[in-house]
Amino acid sequence: MTHPSSSPRHVCILGAGIVGLATAWRLQRDGHTVTVIDSAHSGAGASAANGAQLSYSYVQPLADPSIWRQLPKLLLANDSPLKLRLRMDPHQWAWGLSFLAACRASVSRDTTAQLLHLAAQSRLAFDTLRAETAMDADHSTTGKLVLYPTEASFAAARHQMALQRVLGSEQHALSPAECVAIEPALSHRTSHFHGAVYTPSESAADCLKVCQALEQLLRARGVRFLLDTPVTGLVRRGDRVVEARTPAGAVHADAFVMALGTGSRRLAAALGLRLPVYPLKGYSITLDIQDGADATSAPAVNVTDAGRKIVFARIGQRLRVAGMAELVGEDRRISSDRIDALVSATRDMFPRATRFENVHPWAGLRPATPKGLPVLGRLPAGPANLLFNTGHGALGFTLAFGSAEHIAAALRPQVRPVAAGLAACSA
Repeated sequence: MTHPSSSPRHVCILGAGIVGLATAWRLQRDGHTVTVIDSAHSGAGASAANGAQLSYSYVQPLADPSIWRQLPKLLLANDSPLKLRLRMDPHQWAWGLSFLAACRASVSRDTTAQLLHLAAQSRLAFDTLRAETAMDADHSTTGKLVLYPTEASFAAARHQMALQRVLGSEQHALSPAECVAIEPALSHRTSHFHGAVYTPSESAADCLKVCQALEQLLRARGVRFLLDTPVTGLVRRGDRVVEARTPAGAVHADAFVMALGTGSRRLAAALGLRLPVYPLKGYSITLDIQDGADATSAPAVNVTDAGRKIVFARIGQRLRVAGMAELVGEDRRISSDRIDALVSATRDMFPRATRFENVHPWAGLRPATPKGLPVLGRLPAGPANLLFNTGHGALGFTLAFGSAEHIAAALRPQVRPVAAGLAACSA
């Protein structure tokens, strides 16, 4: 349902990933004139080949008390799923210290509650979009199984599940045998995990396909796109941004939305604003499901291996396998060791799902805040007409449409929230 704004404006959205495009969709429906600018094509960044899981009801903030006992491994082990490469970078150190300060039970509980609320808004908005447009995005709602290798990790998961149940999530703690009843392709793995949490309502979809479909829909509705066009700077006069500078010329607008992922920090810094976002590098591979694969070979349900921190998502006739979180700066190189680890994990989990002939490797930078909450709205002391929509970490696809609702609300004349309310500007 469209909610016309009482004061339609020209809004310039910086970024054509899933977050920027979801925002463009919502604002165009409010009656705003919209321009989208990006240095690449739609969905080219962290949206291109992410984990594909839509985790609306089961979230586990990265900033968790368990991080403290894992620190030696994170710093020293080459095969750790969370890797920290210390650099001569004051921003990395400041972000890391803020992250460790957020690894407290009280902070994790608060973050969980806020993420679940935002995810519920996002699910509703994305469901509405799909119902209205019938876009082809390999969407499925088959649920998610998170597998835990030890009794201790399973106990911690049940504690998190109890917290989320109070907040409205429907989940079940299952034995390995019960998992196989839901996902037969796990039948050979029952001795490798102690138990699992099953969330029946969880979904998966191809984020890149969603981005491409949104671009087509938005162009048909009159939205202007400047792709392969980097934003080289923003011009501020007093309390307002008046233009975005690009090689194609200046773009003037009444309001600007910063949805450039990790690139948002650079533009914010040029305006004297501190944005607590650091890139978390992640990897994925995409494999074709083998012809004739039956229910005991290829998974239909989304699966997360909590021990290795690797996710498996069925998107049509492909299997997306994603994982790792590296704090290594703006390094987009694809590590062969990380890709080999994803291939090895897939061979262990689902050896008959694919022939492993064509492995499509990918690496991307996910914009993360120390607490794990996105930055939504104005920054303190920032221009009144510059809104931020970034810092979603590994939940960009999950939270994109809910975040767009917050930006739309912020652009209504009676609402001018500052980002520190929901997000992580205080980190």
